[in-house]
Amino acid sequence: MLKAMRKLSGCTLFITGASRGIGKAIALKAAKDGANIVIAAKTSEPHPKLAGTIYTAAEEIEAAGGKALPCVVNVREEEQIADAVEKAVQKFGGIDILVNNASAISLTGTLETTAKKLDLMMSANTRGTYLTSKLCLPFLKNSKIAHILNISPPLNLNPIWFKNHCAYTISKYGMSMCVLGMAEEFRGEVAVNALWPKTAIYTAAMDMLGGPGVEKQCRKTDIVADAAYCILTKPKSFTGNFVIDEHLLKKEGIKNFDVYAVAPGHPVIPDYFLDEDLDTQAMKMEAQGASSGFREEKKADGAKHTGPEGSQISLETSTAKPSGSVAETFKIIEGIINEDVVKSTQGVFLFELSGEEGGTWYIDLKNKGGNTGSGEPPVKADVIMSMSSNDFVKMFTGKLKPTMAFMSGKLKIKGNMSLALRLEKLVSQLGSKL
Repeated sequence: MLKAMRKLSGCTLFITGASRGIGKAIALKAAKDGANIVIAAKTSEPHPKLAGTIYTAAEEIEAAGGKALPCVVNVREEEQIADAVEKAVQKFGGIDILVNNASAISLTGTLETTAKKLDLMMSANTRGTYLTSKLCLPFLKNSKIAHILNISPPLNLNPIWFKNHCAYTISKYGMSMCVLGMAEEFRGEVAVNALWPKTAIYTAAMDMLGGPGVEKQCRKTDIVADAAYCILTKPKSFTGNFVIDEHLLKKEGIKNFDVYAVAPGHPVIPDYFLDEDLDTQAMKMEAQGASSGFREEKKADGAKHTGPEGSQISLETSTAKPSGSVAETFKIIEGIINEDVVKSTQGVFLFELSGEEGGTWYIDLKNKGGNTGSGEPPVKADVIMSMSSNDFVKMFTGKLKPTMAFMSGKLKIKGNMSLALRLEKLVSQLGSKL
């Protein structure tokens, strides 16, 4: 991992969402240099499912060698941001760096996204980033360091990143557009950049979404913290960049990325908004003994959509016929369902399949001993999954990861996303039996 070099000693960082996860990791990295950290986050009382508060984070930061100022801040509330900025200036004499990390997520389609969820994402992600930047900028302009870093993705206009979660994408891209605009507006005065992980990062929130076992497919928050440190210790002339953590760290001389893995050697999930990873992930999985089915799917279809400035964006769909059948797959699924699977899952899944073996099927992993069947389930489904029958069989035979199916647009999900992600555990159990 990247060693701290005391370059941020005495600097003041204002970090939103720093009570846990990526925000706290960046704070701890800077604290090792002896930096001052303003923990601008909502959690002042222990959360029943998410560990950490602004006060426990402050204790860790000071134990690491930094100075901490915990502030209760909901970035949707302008007065709370302004109050924290004022306290930061009073305590530390100014603000040198702003990290806009706080964010809200709902991976839902247009018809499933409520007005409440829409407002939360837009106000926390785009508006919160804009307001926090605006309120910190007068002080940043007086700093010799003067950096704003947004944890947001590159502006990728491939429609695949809009079709399944349009509202979330708009809200995250709003953060990125702040980079695009403010980098030019304050060029020479304040550096403004974006940072995005190449892979899924394991946090308490990811644990809630993905369920048991998801951590093996993730990297630690340390990789984002190391990349952030690289950016924040560069001169102001480094501005307007959309940085991917692994790409930057390779340039900094890091060669062994297994040190960042939760489970070294295990394939990791690529993060959203990065087209290249949909291809490279399959090759990495093959290299570690996984099926080549995903890459074969991508070769199978040449459908193109015209992107910005006439560029061609490939939106591949599967055409290769898999072995086995939908009915046989459900028969085997029913054979491995037991009380433990039902107890650990607690969900009813409805599959709307299209194609040669199209139809409606369900897996009940909530009631009694669990069961499967064709048609509508006897109780209301918690999750509705729509995909082709070919891709369904591939998914349950281990040739297509559920996460990859969703990210590539082959799988559409309605309902409880947390339960949908838990299904990957059942799929992995089936891989050796189908």
